[in-house]
Amino acid sequence: MLCVDGTLLDQLTDKARQSPRLRMNHNFHPADDAACHRLLNAVEPGSYIRPHRHLDREKDETFVLIRGALGVLTFTDDGSVAATTLLIAGTDTCIVTIPHGVWHTAVSLAPGTIFFEAKAGPYLPFTEQETASWAPTADAVEAPAYLRSFCASFSAS
Repeated sequence: MLCVDGTLLDQLTDKARQSPRLRMNHNFHPADDAACHRLLNAVEPGSYIRPHRHLDREKDETFVLIRGALGVLTFTDDGSVAATTLLIAGTDTCIVTIPHGVWHTAVSLAPGTIFFEAKAGPYLPFTEQETASWAPTADAVEAPAYLRSFCASFSAS
């Protein structure tokens, strides 16, 4: 049995802060080909997760916020924001489920943000149809401004 405690969460946050992508996961599933993926995802402010979708009908995705604040956005097929949800750890709004086929991303709104993620495996790289062509890649010069626009969606919350 593994107990998730403050030490593990602090270590994961430290790894995320040191990562060039400002995020780090801690997998509970044994391998990428596992049928069920369960993981902790530490995401620091400034980490850009390009909008994407999972087309496999088994890949609905659930986030349970453990620490911090996380903004979750969904999009229409043309890249317009369809909905935003602010998750805050320790409140009644700390869980979101994203159905397969829905364009989405998440943004860290507080240092030390960590969420538990569950979805069907196996891990497969995104196909061209699952990657948002209307969103900049992580290395694009436009990515930081695009990320700031996501964060601004939650500044009045």
